Amino acid sequence: MKKIIHVLESIPATIIGGIFLIASFVFPKVGIEILGNLAWVTILISGSPLVYAAVKKLIRNKGISKISSALLISVAMIAAVLIDDLFAAAEVAFIMAIGEILEELTTGRAKKGLKKLINLAPTQGRIIRDGKEIVIPAEEIKQGDVIRILPGEAIPVDGIIISGETSVDQSVMTGESIPVDKSVNDEVFSGTINCFGSIDIKATKVGKNSSLQKLIQMVKDAEDKKAPMQRITDKWASVLVPVALVIAIITYIITKDVTRAVTVLVVFCPCALVLATPTAIMAAIGQATKHGIIIKSGEALEKMGKVNTVAFDKTGTLTYGKLEVSDVICLTGLAEKELVRIAASCESKSEHPLGKSILEYAKIQNIELYQPEEFKMQSGKGVSAIINNEKIICGNEKYFEEANVKIDENVKTKLLELRLQGKVSVLIAKSQECVGIIALSDVIREEANSIVKKLSAMNTDVVLLTGDNKKTADYFAQKAGIKNVHSELLPEEKVSNIIKLQNEGKTVCMIGDGINDAPALKTANVGIAMGIMGSDIAVEASDIALMKDDISKLPYLKRLANATVKTIKFSISLSMFINFLAIALSVLGMLNPTSGALVHNAGSVFVVLIATFLYDRKFDK
Repeated sequence: MKKIIHVLESIPATIIGGIFLIASFVFPKVGIEILGNLAWVTILISGSPLVYAAVKKLIRNKGISKISSALLISVAMIAAVLIDDLFAAAEVAFIMAIGEILEELTTGRAKKGLKKLINLAPTQGRIIRDGKEIVIPAEEIKQGDVIRILPGEAIPVDGIIISGETSVDQSVMTGESIPVDKSVNDEVFSGTINCFGSIDIKATKVGKNSSLQKLIQMVKDAEDKKAPMQRITDKWASVLVPVALVIAIITYIITKDVTRAVTVLVVFCPCALVLATPTAIMAAIGQATKHGIIIKSGEALEKMGKVNTVAFDKTGTLTYGKLEVSDVICLTGLAEKELVRIAASCESKSEHPLGKSILEYAKIQNIELYQPEEFKMQSGKGVSAIINNEKIICGNEKYFEEANVKIDENVKTKLLELRLQGKVSVLIAKSQECVGIIALSDVIREEANSIVKKLSAMNTDVVLLTGDNKKTADYFAQKAGIKNVHSELLPEEKVSNIIKLQNEGKTVCMIGDGINDAPALKTANVGIAMGIMGSDIAVEASDIALMKDDISKLPYLKRLANATVKTIKFSISLSMFINFLAIALSVLGMLNPTSGALVHNAGSVFVVLIATFLYDRKFDK
């Protein structure tokens, strides 16, 4: 039975029903005689799913939830059939089928993101037993096992490094834009990537307790908490059904005219009410698409109109998410171009993101490189090479200390100053003398500050939630004009911050781009992902995607959402007014079921026309 109903609810079946409905009205008017009434086809196609839904809710649901809009339509349809007004029965069934399809189109949600997130989980690990390496399934790793992770491999469980040094790409968990240096006694998380050195770790959290599995579970839980939007007609059904029946019965008792009673039931059908929300939402979604914004559901658009707090991730959202050379500081008589030349030459064989950024900067500046010799790399520290018979070292303070390169107080002061600006520094030494610093920084979007001001002007609070360190977060927050800053957050901590805001009565919109943002995007009332730079998982987890990565569209989106909510409310009010007017005319005998169906169908036409005005309005000005 379910398969049959599914076919009858499909778009092709509904189109066929519409064709037969039109034919049943037009053919008799032009004198075309046919065998039987074609409206029966529409009743069977569009009416059967309504009767099925009404009966199912009567049997399965409890209390007042047994009464649904489908029940009211079914009663009116059956009553019209009993008095042989088949067109009226077919018309209300068809309009409801159209509304059902439109609502399905606007509220469908993709599940691909969660599958992709699950696929990130490592399937196996290399454990050390009796001095030998054994590869086993990840789910068989136990707490306390020693696991060896080679360069480029994903870490299968949470653990503590007991041997080796490396840099770990933790963007899946924290969203940080560069790998984090790790050494003995440092913690590592499942799902993160070991970039360079081989390390041995002792498993501390395995299976469902590991960070990645908790991340997956948080996304699942958040998805479950977001129940599908209850149709407005079902909210009204508990009132509409009893009222319609009472008015129809009273009309029959007073007038003794069954046609009037049936007409009351027909015009009471909430067809325009059903169309009010999905038509406005589809028009708004079409309007947004023209501006490079993908809105996945009507629920998201409605909630966006109620948002009063916007939470930004930093990397890839407020910033471009790409490190660029920001400062070239010469500490000796070495020329700036020469400092870049020796640093880029030394880093030319490095796979580290900082080294690649320095190399890219040299290419942009058209600086010709030297040919390095005896290249060496120390994971999480830096690189060295022989250039023109001199030893060049590029790295961090720890690497310089181990190489016995002196760093004076002036240099340390400068390094602190750069850190306070949210920048990452690479020290350069030539023949055991520190000759310069190259600082790299993520770049804040030019429009960030103005967007924050515009949102504030719309009575919307702005919050920064980031996995980056406090100094970096504070620096970029100050640039953007954001005062409420929360830094060094893991995915669950971002979720906690959003829940806290919601518990304070805030309607929260979260904007992010990374896999680590997926739980927060799901937990927020509205999740917005940066479509081009953002991960597929973040985009799938979101309710709205900015396909041009243009956060300047946020004020436009807020205005569009506000207008959509107002349009829906106006359309509902208009449809209710037309319905009550038609009821009065039906009671007075001025309408029969067929004319009543046509009059109340005018309400549906008005609702569609009002919704179309949304499509061409200028919300970006």
